[in-house]
Amino acid sequence: MLRIAEHFHDSDLGRQRQGNEDNYYVRAPLFVVADGMGGAQAGEVASEMAVRSFEGGLPDGDPRERLVETIEAANARIHERSRADSQRAGMGTTLTAAYVAEDAVVVAHVGDSRCYLLRGGDLVRLTRDHSLVGELVARGKLTEEQAEQHPQRSVITRALGPEADVQVDVDIFPAKAGDLFLLCSDGLTSMVHEPKLRPLFDDSDSLETLGKRLIDAANAAGGRDNITVILFRLEEVDGTGSDAPAAATAVSREDDTRSTRPSRAMRCPRRARACRAPPASATTTCCAPRRSRTRSRTTTAAAAPWRCRRSAPAARPRRRRSRRPRSLMRRPRRAAPPRSRETPAPSLAASAAGASQSASSSPSSSPS
Repeated sequence: MLRIAEHFHDSDLGRQRQGNEDNYYVRAPLFVVADGMGGAQAGEVASEMAVRSFEGGLPDGDPRERLVETIEAANARIHERSRADSQRAGMGTTLTAAYVAEDAVVVAHVGDSRCYLLRGGDLVRLTRDHSLVGELVARGKLTEEQAEQHPQRSVITRALGPEADVQVDVDIFPAKAGDLFLLCSDGLTSMVHEPKLRPLFDDSDSLETLGKRLIDAANAAGGRDNITVILFRLEEVDGTGSDAPAAATAVSREDDTRSTRPSRAMRCPRRARACRAPPASATTTCCAPRRSRTRSRTTTAAAAPWRCRRSAPAARPRRRRSRRPRSLMRRPRRAAPPRSRETPAPSLAASAAGASQSASSSPSSSPS
């Protein structure tokens, strides 16, 4: 898997322009360069609208499709703005975007801005100019050397804004660690041609030094246009370091959840008076009542002596409190059976008096 090791970006006015119509967007892993065209600062507006289309990043999905969709949406907005505003009529912009995927770089391109790759000492152009001389070179009517000196080399045949629809070139280039990519506007390549561009990459201790060297070379050659340079270098991410903690966590979880039955020497018999101590760094299991769980723990003889849980007095189990209201928890007392109001119960004194009266009134039996 690849990632951005370092990057550099800068834009310079040049020696002959009054304003800078270049714009760029840099937020790894996405890099964009746009070179505007049109009078009355219309080019600056077009290039700014183009790069602002990438502010939210690319949506999830295939990077090739997402890049094309974003560029087509930017083209529609620029074209609509140029038709609605008479001062912005005919404005447009080039655009070159590079997106770093896991093991490749996706490049989308419209216009004559360029993308280069430096690998193994060789500087390779990854894009094709959508210009008049670029079309002639593709047809074999001009060589690269002749195209660089052609008087109509500034005439472009494809850009964002002039037409309602735009055709986007998108390619995927396999990448590897150490690759150095350059995105630039034609303000660099029109002043510093490719045979002179390659030696500038030598003896550069940092991308900042290299980027400033490229801009200075373009200004030294005349600086007729705005100069924008984006450099980024790739490195490979080692996945072993990030996977190691996950593997260790998985192992530790497996060890925690693994249940092993202890040997007889390490069990605590219910009738034994003492338990035999296990060896150091051994997984021990103390016996406990069946209603309690068996615990497995790793102990050392020096850190924590192994003891049986039965040697300590067992904790008294808590009474489980009922969730019923307190008023319903007390059992009501039994009430005495109700007495009849018609026949009240006699008292003890009246009962005794009645018994003595009945005894006196009864006739006594005498012998005849």
